[in-house]
Amino acid sequence: MIIATQKLILKEYLNYDDGTDTRYELVNGELVEMALPSGRHGEIADFLNFQFRREIERLDRHWVSKQMAIGVQSPRGDRTDTVRIPDVTIIHQEQWQDLQDREAVIRLNETPPFLVVEIVSPSTKSTDRRAKRAEYSVLNIPEYWIVDPLESRVTICSLVEGLYDAEEFAGGDRIISPTFPELILTAEQVLQSAS
Repeated sequence: MIIATQKLILKEYLNYDDGTDTRYELVNGELVEMALPSGRHGEIADFLNFQFRREIERLDRHWVSKQMAIGVQSPRGDRTDTVRIPDVTIIHQEQWQDLQDREAVIRLNETPPFLVVEIVSPSTKSTDRRAKRAEYSVLNIPEYWIVDPLESRVTICSLVEGLYDAEEFAGGDRIISPTFPELILTAEQVLQSAS
């Protein structure tokens, strides 16, 4: 739901407080309320965040995986700002430390995340499948997961020459992740993680 207000710039968005616990993305300068996710949505995000953290530890990488804790400024729109809050975001540990004393939003001039995950819900399916896919490719995010429980599939988008190549996984298909090539995880495990 878009909140009727004047268009905001990034600085105004970062300082916006309506006195509630409502979370908003900023899309073309407009506040868009983030609906409370379903339990299944939350379970999938928890499951993936746990799997990524475990793999990061196993590989001894200096990365962090955060669930709905990092915003990503997007170049979308005409001189108005957009900030997306992915369901799961993976960045360098040092970059996470740099975000400790300010709003946790990765700006356009900063290193993009390695990987972001969006979990499709009925209200976000077009945005997750189309708009965010285009935005994340422009930001040079190397890997974008679209987890779609509505269509029982996981799509892994890998950045190749500025555009995403997509591979879909369903059922017992082992997910192939360029960021985590040794991760042993099937589409079914991800989609049924709430069961």
